[in-house]
Amino acid sequence: MAEKKTAKKTSKKSKTPQTLVIVESPAKAHTIEQILGPGYTVKASMGHLIDLPKSRMAIDVDNNFQPEYITVRGRSKLLKELQKDAKKADYVLLASDNDREGEAIAWHLNNALKDKTSAKISRIVFNEITPIEISEAVKNPGEIVESKVNAQKARRVLDRLVGYNLSPLLWSKVKNGLSAGRVQSVALRLICEREKEVEDFLPEEYWSLDADFQKGKTSFTAQLVKYNGENPELKSEAAVNDIMEKIKNSPCVVSSIKKSEKTVRPKAPFTTSKLQQAAANRLGYTSRKTMQIAQQLYEGIQIGQNHVGLITYMRTDSVRISDTALADVRGWIEKNYPKDLPEEPIHYTVGKAAQDAHEGIRPTYTTYTPESVKEYLTHDQFRLYSIIWERFVSSQMNNAKMITTSVEITSGDAVFRVAASKVSEKGFYNVIKLLSSKEDKSTSLPAMKEGEEIQVLKFHPEQHFTQGPARYTDASIVRMLEEKGIGRPSTYAPIISVLLDRYYVTRSNKQLVPTQLGRMISKILVESFPAVINESFTAEVENNLDKVEADELVWNNMIGDFYEPFKHRVEEVMTTQESIKGFLDEETDKVCDLCGKPMIKKLGRFGFFLACSGFPECHNTKSIPLAVCPCKDCGGEIVTRKSKGRGKEFYGCTNYPKCNFISHFKPIDQYCPQCGWFLVEKFDKKHGTYKSCINPDCDYLHSADGEEPIIMEGED
Repeated sequence: MAEKKTAKKTSKKSKTPQTLVIVESPAKAHTIEQILGPGYTVKASMGHLIDLPKSRMAIDVDNNFQPEYITVRGRSKLLKELQKDAKKADYVLLASDNDREGEAIAWHLNNALKDKTSAKISRIVFNEITPIEISEAVKNPGEIVESKVNAQKARRVLDRLVGYNLSPLLWSKVKNGLSAGRVQSVALRLICEREKEVEDFLPEEYWSLDADFQKGKTSFTAQLVKYNGENPELKSEAAVNDIMEKIKNSPCVVSSIKKSEKTVRPKAPFTTSKLQQAAANRLGYTSRKTMQIAQQLYEGIQIGQNHVGLITYMRTDSVRISDTALADVRGWIEKNYPKDLPEEPIHYTVGKAAQDAHEGIRPTYTTYTPESVKEYLTHDQFRLYSIIWERFVSSQMNNAKMITTSVEITSGDAVFRVAASKVSEKGFYNVIKLLSSKEDKSTSLPAMKEGEEIQVLKFHPEQHFTQGPARYTDASIVRMLEEKGIGRPSTYAPIISVLLDRYYVTRSNKQLVPTQLGRMISKILVESFPAVINESFTAEVENNLDKVEADELVWNNMIGDFYEPFKHRVEEVMTTQESIKGFLDEETDKVCDLCGKPMIKKLGRFGFFLACSGFPECHNTKSIPLAVCPCKDCGGEIVTRKSKGRGKEFYGCTNYPKCNFISHFKPIDQYCPQCGWFLVEKFDKKHGTYKSCINPDCDYLHSADGEEPIIMEGED
């Protein structure tokens, strides 16, 4: 009997080892599970499961600033499920993102799982979600990097200490419910300082003089560049008229023709900041939208039967590219544009401050051209993927070459100049579509010879005013944050979002404009904490965090050096700072329709609103009317409304649904002198900010100050 039992046991097949892989998001889990196949279960932690509580500071300042972590509210069920899954597994692979935040998630998971399972727990990292990269990561598991966890811990503790000390100060002195952050407050300072520059700027008048010339059947326009051998300074209409009067009867002679060749080099693959800037400038995307779409492309898109990660990790400050990726793209170029393949791969310099933990942002497979996957992508995904693909592929192609022809035409003592360029060698421009630039726009001139006389058709004097500094946009504030070493790739988009969500900043025509509340808070913080709310301190913190990650600095010591003087200053300001609570409240002539008491204009989290002065007995609130509804016999008022789902602002009538008037442009409390409808503020690159009547049948368009009418192209 014993022999039979033994025989039965030996004939039994050995059990296949089971591996649990834990990533951060369900989309990524789905893609990786398809790649790994049987024997692997891939689950998502949904980000942090263990973190600092929101309701208290939770930093033990008397015990080396140790954080008091808890299971995030609403996540205990998910954590227990992962613990059960880990108990059944033979191996657990922690595959959260390969950055400080991801390392901290892996560290917390390891602590939460290690006593619940006998499985071996390891850490794996990867830069792209492809079969080769995932398989390689699984074959070579490693350990959690403690120094990287400490760098995340240091940032988290420092931000908590700053926020939980400054926020109560603002509650006491300005308004309940306000908050302040270490990095966001510096970004707010930059935006407020730029707004001050915009307001203080005094425009100065100047003029330009163009002339239309004709050679044969072709006409072209040239600009006055010299007068009496000097650069003309045309500060008045009289100065321009004087020149025109003196040269109007002079012959126009081609005095110089020069040709030059210019080499245009391709740009490096995208970093996070450069991607956000390009997406803002080329596609009109906010930083938050760019990162949301990039996350989708990274985690995986259903392409036919497969779930494919289309791009590499999108939070990076490096332009380094792997040898495998270089071989892939060079193979594609050799097949499609062999004449534009350089002899050797092109390597781009990584910035000194770059952590270089990841490659630059690139497509995972060059063969997945934008057009080949277009049917599987949303419109926004396709556009963002296109600029990523174009930027990467073009970065490994030959330079383009431009031939520029510069022609000077002399009329009396005046010299006019015109230049035209054309592409002589397309090089990397062959794959550029959405990323096309002005340099890729060829222009042409008629054939001319030096010494020949040509005909002048008309002079075009034009008045201008010097332009002041531009307000920040998503693109320019990200560029500034990067240049000044404020924040890291993962924080650029959240910085902007937090300022908007807190109503410290609003968007107007894609420009970031500080609110009255934002300016007030920034003034208090900058004046009271100049050593903290400044660029150099914030950049120094980033450098110190890098040192912590490199094991060159103990994180507790870094926090200790900062905290004592900071805490002392908070206590001092709490005593000396004058309260301005209620400063923003204004009495109105509106009456509460519930109790009859006056309504007060107040500032809330989402902007100004009307509240009954009878609060707390009466809780009536209303949106502030921006204008009178223009619809005949309506009698309603135009207020701010938000669309369902996306929460996008628009402006509609208070008599909705009886009146369905809406506008996507904000009323400016001024009315059209031609038809009486309300005016809105619009913006475009050519005309800047201008006023326009909301009436579709009215053509009133004027400059922002209302002084000058605006003529759009195509109008007389």
